[in-house]
Amino acid sequence: MTEQRPTTLLGRGFYWQEIEVGQRFHTFKRTVTETDIINFISATGMLETIFIDTTFEHGAIQGRPVPGALTYGLIEGILMQTMVQGTGLALLEVHKKMLGPVVAGDTIWAEVEVTGVRPTSKLNRAVVTSAITVKNQHGKAVMDYTAVRMLAGQP
Repeated sequence: MTEQRPTTLLGRGFYWQEIEVGQRFHTFKRTVTETDIINFISATGMLETIFIDTTFEHGAIQGRPVPGALTYGLIEGILMQTMVQGTGLALLEVHKKMLGPVVAGDTIWAEVEVTGVRPTSKLNRAVVTSAITVKNQHGKAVMDYTAVRMLAGQP
């Protein structure tokens, strides 16, 4: 009979003790589709003309614009599935700045830099601050944001 080794959980995010200020990550890429736009604007009620009328000619963006909130949400979704899966306890604060348009068919991804790790006084938690830059398929920054999260500590 062979000895059973313990298994490791795949996909767990980082406990706060596993990250440090200055640490950098980059996410997988994600192409934004027409279906993403339709589902998002329908679910949220963001039924603004630039998002629902493909013949609208007075907009400032060429192509099928993607709401900034959808761009942010897609990147956060990637981060939820990776960086903070099972360890994220709360999103405390977000500051966003749109730098350029995203349109249907663009592929987005993000660079993440940990800019702060502050352990709390109880319950083995820390407040972790990250600077996130979202880029398109050409490497051009389309959004910058800072996220402040509470992360769990190692059990």
